[in-house]
This record gives sequence, structure tokens and C-alpha cells, in this order.
Amino acid sequence: MVKRLVMVVWDILAWLIAIPLAFAVRYDLEPPQGTLLMALWVGALCALGQVLTGSVLQLYRGRYVVGSFVEVWGVTLTTGIVGLVGTVFLLFQPPSSIPRSSLLIGAVLAGSIMLAGRFTLRAHRQRSALDRDGTRTLIYGAGDSGSQILSLMLSSPSSDFRPVGFLDDDPHKQRRRIRGLSVLGTIDDLEKFAQTEGIDTLVIAIAGVNAPKLLDLDRRCSAIGVNMRIIPTASEIVGGAVKLGDISNVTEEDLLGRNPVHTDEEQIMTFLSGKRVLITGAGGSIGSELARQVFRYQPAFLGLLDRDESALHSVQLSLDGSGLLTAENLLLADIRDADRINEVFEAIKPDIVFHAAALKHLPLLERYPEEAYKTNVLGSRNVMSAAQRSGVQVFINISTDKAADPVSVLGHSKLITERLAAGMTASDSHKYLSVRFGNVLGSRGSVLETFRYQIAKGGPITVTDEQVTRYFMTVREAVHLVLQASVLGEHAQTLILDMGSPIGIADVARYMIQKSGREIEIVFTGLRPGEKLNEVLIGSGEKGGPVLHPLISCTSVPCLPLIELPEKSSASSIRAVMERLTN
Repeated sequence: MVKRLVMVVWDILAWLIAIPLAFAVRYDLEPPQGTLLMALWVGALCALGQVLTGSVLQLYRGRYVVGSFVEVWGVTLTTGIVGLVGTVFLLFQPPSSIPRSSLLIGAVLAGSIMLAGRFTLRAHRQRSALDRDGTRTLIYGAGDSGSQILSLMLSSPSSDFRPVGFLDDDPHKQRRRIRGLSVLGTIDDLEKFAQTEGIDTLVIAIAGVNAPKLLDLDRRCSAIGVNMRIIPTASEIVGGAVKLGDISNVTEEDLLGRNPVHTDEEQIMTFLSGKRVLITGAGGSIGSELARQVFRYQPAFLGLLDRDESALHSVQLSLDGSGLLTAENLLLADIRDADRINEVFEAIKPDIVFHAAALKHLPLLERYPEEAYKTNVLGSRNVMSAAQRSGVQVFINISTDKAADPVSVLGHSKLITERLAAGMTASDSHKYLSVRFGNVLGSRGSVLETFRYQIAKGGPITVTDEQVTRYFMTVREAVHLVLQASVLGEHAQTLILDMGSPIGIADVARYMIQKSGREIEIVFTGLRPGEKLNEVLIGSGEKGGPVLHPLISCTSVPCLPLIELPEKSSASSIRAVMERLTN
């Protein structure tokens, strides 16, 4: 409130100074006697007009950042209106000692004085922010995100960062100055400037930086004692604006699975906005992230279905912070219960379904294959049948790379669901498709979670085989690609997400041990039943289809009508049943 009052007083003074100066200029610095007093009265009237007009345009309500482009426009517009209205008024008055051009000249002078005060205040604040205590920080990336980050660091009184300069690999940006800070060099100069400038922190302000680049930078920062921080990927930044709170420490998920995706946000918005959406398995790692991302696109209804009430509580907390479990969109149900699933679909009539409910832990499913069949196969049949009866327009079945040339119970069960989706009858306006991808980092039970626990306990870290590799992507990026795939995919297709190059699990273990700074043993236990040495994304008998997106391709699997599914049988025969259904 005090700052706004100071701004009002400054603008009043600007007019009281500007109009007498305009009179003096108009009379060649020799104004007639008594003109100065009249000029002060005119200046006071203009100042009153400035305050009234500025209030209407919200110039004095904290709407604009001091010295920003929008405030320059607001000041210019306000003074222009006052000067123009005053001049028009004088044109219709008899000739007097008030020069008709004085108000236009005065408006220019007053606006210049107002802006000079604001720029001086902004420069003072900026200098104070640059000189305050905090961790000396280099910003890597002098683009829009880097500029936003710098502005937030300078404007936030609680910021712990003391920005020193930028690094950027674009030769056209070298020596550029952004809010008083220079682009000092490229990222190749990191070690040099870290030493000469006493840098404590490097902030990666490039949303599109990938995992290999981050790994290299992490090793370099570790070697020179610099803490590395990072902003989210573009798909994670809501509204395209970076916030200071978005800057976070780099995690193993970033270093190993960050594969920034570029999607058509307008397409996804059109696909989801105003639609009735249902997510099965909404409390799981994939389902909950789907819920959070779909929620951003303002669906008319977002149904969250899961059999785990605690998981539903967690996902509701992440969406609206209430956690009261009273919302109509929280649907407690088990996909094994066909009658209950039919009841849910009949009640909510979804337009779009993301089917993420599944059992996924390979070793347990090898021991209990009948459970995989009851949930992953028969449960999926129940969901697809209910979707068809209720007229669902788009059905997306979440699958896994283990469905390609399956050797495990999990892989066989997921390939069956792909074939069921491909075998659904659909009209031109309806489609059933599957999306297949590998391991997601950040999901419950992921290898990183296991390794962290083992390291915290002092080891050993257990790895099945020194040569085993897996595809990795962060859960947020994988889910965002699922949304894009849902828009692009056609009926009966199995879409495949490009997850980059496979990563050696032993290499991941060694890296995490190195990061921990501890001496921890790696024990190789041998491949478990149903486990492959290397996963593939397309089976040997499958043909790759067209590339729908730089990170999305497709294949097709044989159709399997729902009626051909046998009911559950004994554990001894269920493996043979699933193998028959996938061969």
C-alpha cells in the first residue's frame, strides 16, 4: 500500500513539474507574469486526471511490475489520455494565456519523469538483489526460461540465489546482457567461471535438456563442487511459465530417464477439454500421473477408479488438496467385478477411458499367474465390455514393452489385453488402442526406489545380471506422450513410445553408488524366471507401422474377440492358456 501511495505522489509531482516546464518552453523561457501560478493549477488538474485515469486502468493497484514493458505502456497510455483530453478541451475554449500545445508537451515531459522514477527504482532494486547474500549462481540458458528465472530471483525477497551471469551455447547470445547480467560464455567454460566467480550453484534453465547431457553436467559439477539445479521439462510447466519453486535438485530420474517430449498442446486440449474422462487404476504410478495431467486440460468430469482407497486418497490430495474422499468422481471398484464396472460406466457415461489398472510385478506374477489372468486379462475384458456398452468414444489401454515377444506371465497377460483392444468392434467415431512403453522412473517399485533403499541400508545392491538393460523414461514424460498418442492413434493400433537407448542396470547401480559416496557391493543374482536380458518394443513377428510423431510409432497385433476368453482356471493350466492366446 505504501509503495502504491509513493507512486501516486510521484506521478502528481511529475505533472506539477512538467506543466510549468511546458509553459516555459512554449514562451521561449520568458513566460508572462502570473503564468507560473496558472501552470501549477493546470498541472494540479492534470495530476487529478492522471490519478483518476490511472485508477481506472489499474495503474496504481499493483497490476504492473515496476519498470516492466506493460507498466511503460500503462504510464504512456494514461498520460496520453490526460494530455489529449486537456488539449481537446482547450481547442473549444476562447484564446487565453494557456498555450494549447502546452498540455501535449507537458504529457511528454510528465510521462518521461514518471518513467525515469520507475526505472531508477527498478535499477536500485535490481542492484540490491544482485548484491544481497545468497548462493552465487550461474544460469545455463539465456532464453525465455532463463530470463524468467533471473527475474524471479531478483524480484523474490526470499530467494536464496544470487545470480552472477549466464552460460549459453548459442553464439548469437554471447555478451548479451539480461537485466544487468551478461552471458559470460558457453557451458564449456563452466569450470573456468566456477573458479573465477566463486560459483556455488548451476541452474539448468533449458526445459529441453536430455538425460545424457545432464549426466555429463552432473559429473562436471560434482568434480568442482557445484550444486546443480534444474527446471521442469516443457510438458511439466503449466501455462508455459517457470516459477521459482519449480527449480529443484537433480534426481536420478532426471539423470537417467529425462527425454523431453514436444507435443501439440492444442490437439491434446481439444481432445480432453469438456470431455468425460475415466481412469482405471487411478491410484497407481501411471494412473495418478494421468489424473494430474488430464486434470490440467479441464475435462467436464474426471472419474478416478481404483480398488485401493488409500491410493484414491493420495491422488485426490495431489489434485485439489482436500483429501476428504467425498467427491463424486472417486470410484471405489475392482475391475475383476464385472457387475460393479458395468454399474460405474452406466452411471458416469465416459467419453474417454484410460485403462491403467493392472498387476505389474513380474516375479510375483510368475508365482501367481492366475492373479495376473484375473486382473490383467479378465479385468480388462470387463472394462472393455462396459466401455462398449456405454458408448465410449476413445479407449486407451496402457501396455508394456514386456508384451513384445513375451516370455513372462506379465508379458503374456498384457499382450492379450492389446489383442482384446484390437479386436473390439468400433465405428468411425470410436476407437480402441493400446500404448506400449518400457520402465517408468519414479513409479512405485522401480529399480531406483530399490537401489535407494539398499544404499541407505549400506548394501549390497542386487542386480540380476551385469549385461541386463532396460528402457527408461520419467513417468511425467511417458504419460504426456500417452496423451499425444491418444490423439494420434487409430482404432486397433498398438502405439509404441520411443524411450531412447536402453540403459545398463549395472551402470545405474554404479552411478548411484558413486553419487552416495559410499563403498557398497554389487551382487549379481541371475535372471529371474520370465525375465529377459534385453527388452524390445516391437515383437519379432510384428511389423512396424507409420511414425505418427517423432517419439511415437505403431504396430498391429492379431485381434482377439472378447468371447474367446476362457474363464479363470487352475494355476497349472493358466500359463498354457495365456501362451495359447498370444501365439
